[in-house]
Amino acid sequence: MEQNNLSFTFKMLRRMGFNYSEEEYGQVSLFKVIRKFFFNIHLKVLGKMMDWAILEPIAPRKMRPYLMRKMGCHVGKGCFIGDHVRVDSGHADMITLEDGVSVAGGTRLLCHQRDFSNYYVGSDYNKLGYIIKPIVLKKGCLIGMESFVLPGVTVGEGAIVGAGSLVAKDIPAWTVATGRPAKVIREIPQKPVE
Repeated sequence: MEQNNLSFTFKMLRRMGFNYSEEEYGQVSLFKVIRKFFFNIHLKVLGKMMDWAILEPIAPRKMRPYLMRKMGCHVGKGCFIGDHVRVDSGHADMITLEDGVSVAGGTRLLCHQRDFSNYYVGSDYNKLGYIIKPIVLKKGCLIGMESFVLPGVTVGEGAIVGAGSLVAKDIPAWTVATGRPAKVIREIPQKPVE
């Protein structure tokens, strides 16, 4: 009986325009979808507030880190968040920015992506599951403008990611990485002893 009820719920949701796969989401109720809908509106409002021009004087170091915390991200002290930075609002609690992290404008922090490991000719893309993993930006690192950070990535302490990079793998501490996909191009040297 429960399987029939489950199938009825999915059929009803699909008729309403929601495309949930039973394999991916398990039990989904109309109530959960409605609750998620209103929570997503709340998150969208917080995301839009991050770019309010009137808040620009305090936005990068005060308002945007505060709003990211309200969205569920773990944001340390002294972080800089540029304009038009977008976080994976459905998984914001999986994003950690340690103290002193700088995220330049236009960057995307994504904790989920489709899992193509079992995608073959004739497969239904809509039935693919997701890879869902946390993002950790370690103390004092910099993510350059218009970069994408993908699920499961840790950017090491003091590392610099060049503008426009696609960060698909971990970046070691105290290195400079750039490109699509981002690759380490050099290590940051020790300060000479005087």
